[in-house]
Amino acid sequence: MRYLDEYRDPALARRLLEELRRTATRPWRIMEVCGGQTHTLVRQGIDALLPAGMRMIHGPGCPVCVTPLQTLDRAMDIAARPDVIFTSFGDMLRVPGSGTDLLSLRARGADVRVVYTPMDAVRLARRHPQRDVVFLAVGFETTAPANAMAVLHAARLGLTNFFLLVSHVLVPPAMTALLDDPDCEVQAFLAAGHVCAVMGWREYEPIAARYRVPVVVTGFEPLDLLDGILMAVRQLESGRHEVENQYVRAVHRSGNTAAQDAVNEVFRTTDRAWRGIGRLPGSGLELAGPYARFDAVRRFGTGTPHTAEDPECIAGAVLTGARLPTDCTAYGTRCTPRHPLGAPMVSAEGTCAAFHAAGRTKQAREVPAR
Repeated sequence: MRYLDEYRDPALARRLLEELRRTATRPWRIMEVCGGQTHTLVRQGIDALLPAGMRMIHGPGCPVCVTPLQTLDRAMDIAARPDVIFTSFGDMLRVPGSGTDLLSLRARGADVRVVYTPMDAVRLARRHPQRDVVFLAVGFETTAPANAMAVLHAARLGLTNFFLLVSHVLVPPAMTALLDDPDCEVQAFLAAGHVCAVMGWREYEPIAARYRVPVVVTGFEPLDLLDGILMAVRQLESGRHEVENQYVRAVHRSGNTAAQDAVNEVFRTTDRAWRGIGRLPGSGLELAGPYARFDAVRRFGTGTPHTAEDPECIAGAVLTGARLPTDCTAYGTRCTPRHPLGAPMVSAEGTCAAFHAAGRTKQAREVPAR
């Protein structure tokens, strides 16, 4: 891929680490919000190479992981119906609900299909007018525009058998909820570059000002993250608290206004439950106005299913950065990517999966938990 190797140059990485060591005079605590960034930090060992005492706190930016159990159980209820074609991205199929997962339902005969875009689900609805087609719409602001466009296209086609099971969440309310916690240790944030490519970074400016925390919009490659950490530390050392953009090759302050327009037409903000975190005011999206007819919950009336988290799973504490995966008694034994107890172990962006893939063990914990 063009312009990729440049952001993985080991010589430049060493120079950034040396500059970071010269700059940092205190054991700063920085949270990377995005699960994709967590995987890069852990896979490359960047978190273990930081100056003594400095710690990266792994945040709740894994959309699969924060999808509430209630939504997953609703998905199982809908997917099990014989008149439904249930569609989802592949990373949701093995996320455990209270009693089963979508992959197991498919093995038992449910028509559960992996799609690559929500438009694939729209096409299925056109090809199968006698069946209802449901797409599991999860994710942060990054995936909301594609789901909004799918709804707009279905509306133009006059489809009456296409529905979304929506569980979209928004980053800024999660950041403020973390900062409002009296036990919060976060002193600066690395903001996810792909979210900001859609939304820009204006939403973070009031957070930086109110809580006096630096926010650095950062990419996903090793040099992106090292540069972003260095930018955050420079702010912390100088007493500044601003929003800065490290990811200049992809992000502008105003973001993608066409994508924002589509999202604002189809969705409205709502309170949303986050798995392991709880219900956060104004932290989600739901279908609005004439597009509410595409709401799967409204169509199927699944009610409020009984949910039951595995008592051994500490996903909530991992998602908020309060604990590390290696603090879990089931980590690497009863909970593995093949047999996960919770979403952070199965998701491609989950912190537990990142630690497991990197071979992190309870005996070799380079970064202490708080």
